[in-house]
Amino acid sequence: MARIGIDIRLIGKKRTGDEVVIFNLVKNMAQMDADNEFELFTDIADEKILKEISEQLGITGKNNFKIVSLPAKNKFTWNLWTLPKYLRQNPVDVYHTQYITPWFVPKKIKIVTIVHDISFNFFPQFIKFSDLFFLKALIPISLKRSDKIVGVSQFTRDEIIKFYNINPEKVDYIYDAVGDEFLSPPAGEEVSEEKIAEVRKKYDLPEKFILYMGTLQPRKNIPQLIDAYAATKNKLGGIKLVICGNRQAYNFDKKIDEAVAKNNLSEEVFFPGYIDEKDKRLVFAAAQAFIFPSLYEGFGIPVLEAMSQKVPVLASDIPSLKEIAGQGALYFDTTSVADFSQKLYDICVNNDLRAQLIQSGMARINFFSWKNSAQKMLAIYRKL
Repeated sequence: MARIGIDIRLIGKKRTGDEVVIFNLVKNMAQMDADNEFELFTDIADEKILKEISEQLGITGKNNFKIVSLPAKNKFTWNLWTLPKYLRQNPVDVYHTQYITPWFVPKKIKIVTIVHDISFNFFPQFIKFSDLFFLKALIPISLKRSDKIVGVSQFTRDEIIKFYNINPEKVDYIYDAVGDEFLSPPAGEEVSEEKIAEVRKKYDLPEKFILYMGTLQPRKNIPQLIDAYAATKNKLGGIKLVICGNRQAYNFDKKIDEAVAKNNLSEEVFFPGYIDEKDKRLVFAAAQAFIFPSLYEGFGIPVLEAMSQKVPVLASDIPSLKEIAGQGALYFDTTSVADFSQKLYDICVNNDLRAQLIQSGMARINFFSWKNSAQKMLAIYRKL
């Protein structure tokens, strides 16, 4: 029996993509691994929240899974002192984290680091200087200390190898996927017109709308989406634009509000805020189309989530999204608002195109599985 430590601090923090990945990996590993001992490290101390996380992960009553609460003043203290102190006193065989590895951990502990993307190297203008300094300084050190680096797509793996000049044998990748709640919801929780009406009322959503859901960081390219919508909205028959995401979150793109004001769209663009996990698939299902205009992505889980709800997808023409979506999405040129607005019009009004994209999207999601990704991650642990 090996002892596996996993950093689950993101679970419960409403960090969208990063949180979804670690949640689903742990949840699926808990369903298939009874041979190893798992310690799940978090900085959350609230017993009620810890109990909820345990129940959501399906580890309540499992003797080989336990949550270890290690509160700290901030994430730097946690990585620099709190966790290393614990691991020196209670060593694990393998420690699994994201991006930044802990300092002063015994060398005999093998470290696996997931890297979702390295966008900060290519779009530094979108990152606050203080954050950029730490990323530039700490990521190379962390990757050097890691015994295995795991990207979330082949594109991400290749970017890591090329940019940091790392031995390819040290870097692998696992794909993200769609959560069980999207593919096989519990009885009584299936998508229905009644439930869509409830979620529409809860978030004050318009009757017909184009949807974006994700973080509102600058690299997500939301201002260009607003400009493209403004250029074609009069031909869309009253379809509105809904942008879901936490406006209070760190690194919110202030140019989003400027784009709304510049185009006089205060009555056409809706900001319902962060969407609860249990409501996400209903919001997707209510949309006419899903738009993912990012300038850089490591994977792009919302693209698959939209496909799973039979919603046609329009995405930016970038390598990672083409790797993930394949023929299941329509792509636009991020250098051309004209192309973006034309594709936006096409995906809303061309019924043949919509039907084709929905069919291709439903086929595409079968290529991805959290179960398969969890099995691959367990194999990485075993090899180490």
